[in-house]
Amino acid sequence: MKSFFRMTYPYILWIAVFIVAPMVMILLYALTRTGNSTLTFQFTLENFARFFSDATFMRVLLTSLRIALLTTVFCLLIGYPAAFFISRLSERRQTMMVLLLTLPMWINMLLKTYAWRGILLNFDLASEFKVFIGMVYDFLPYMIIQIHTSIAKMDGNLLTAAYDLGANKWKTFLKVILPLSVPGIISGITLVFLPAVSSFVIPKLLGGGDYVLIGNLIEIYFLTAGDWNFGSAISLIMALIIIASMWLTRKLDRNAQEE
Repeated sequence: MKSFFRMTYPYILWIAVFIVAPMVMILLYALTRTGNSTLTFQFTLENFARFFSDATFMRVLLTSLRIALLTTVFCLLIGYPAAFFISRLSERRQTMMVLLLTLPMWINMLLKTYAWRGILLNFDLASEFKVFIGMVYDFLPYMIIQIHTSIAKMDGNLLTAAYDLGANKWKTFLKVILPLSVPGIISGITLVFLPAVSSFVIPKLLGGGDYVLIGNLIEIYFLTAGDWNFGSAISLIMALIIIASMWLTRKLDRNAQEE
């Protein structure tokens, strides 16, 4: 048992260096303000008060949540029928379709976003709609793959039993397929909503510089303004929102599995 535990040391070190230490630094900067040469840090909650008292920052946060929610809903509306269609194919064709879905994921997001930027420059569209298109394109495969995995591993005998008991295709879908695919739906929602709400590359390139989301705000205060304290406070607020979202989706997933 001790030898097995020793094998975890590299992972513990990795987590401590690349996860715990940065989060501690963000927390420290968020709860302090830069002092003078004698007192380096002064603890305060001014950074959080500044964020929540400014209507501009709150508007950016609400816009980020709204665009992420719209992206998630649209990916679900497109992704579920696509995943269901793929799951009805033969195993060989399913493998080919999943491969075609994952091929764009092998390309760097920055390159894909630049490609969409070149395409959308030819159309007179609102900045928000351009960002929405870019997010749906980038995150849709995550939704499809998660739902497809959930449907594909479903026991076919359950469908046969439903038909034998007199259920038609629509009732079978509502009573059997849809409930059993809920874990895949929740996983897909998690993989789409979390990166969408914190995205900054897509809004920056497709928004034309006049469409700012919470990720862009963090980037501005860290790299442009050099205000690491306020940038850390925004990052911590965003991290708490993401943790709350993960807790909610995990709870929904647990309830679905129990049912």
